[in-house]
Amino acid sequence: PPPPPAPVVECAPGPYIVYFDFDKSNITPEAASTLDNAISAYNRGCSGTQVMLAGHTDRAGSASYNIGLSKRRNDAVRSYLTARGIGAGSISSEAFGESRPAVATADGVRNDQNRRVEITYGPNSGM
Repeated sequence: PPPPPAPVVECAPGPYIVYFDFDKSNITPEAASTLDNAISAYNRGCSGTQVMLAGHTDRAGSASYNIGLSKRRNDAVRSYLTARGIGAGSISSEAFGESRPAVATADGVRNDQNRRVEITYGPNSGM
């Protein structure tokens, strides 16, 4: 008899969440580990699909500064992904600054869960 068909590998769309230190956009060892897992998932079943990066900040600092910081965080994640084989043309990003917190806080409050980039894969993965 013929061998059974290969199992269908589903795309695990995420989100994969990378966290950042206060007022930073560098990739920490913890962030690199998360990104490596996200890249493995992309290569396993999502290759060739759209990648969406959504950058966020906490509410410390001005709104305009935080938009720029969330863009720098997206850029750091984009650089990490493209250096490891994900095509730059398939990556889109949006910087939300402090407008979409994971944890609601008062203005000026630092919160480590809000300092993040969320990575999602596949159709309709935009924010």
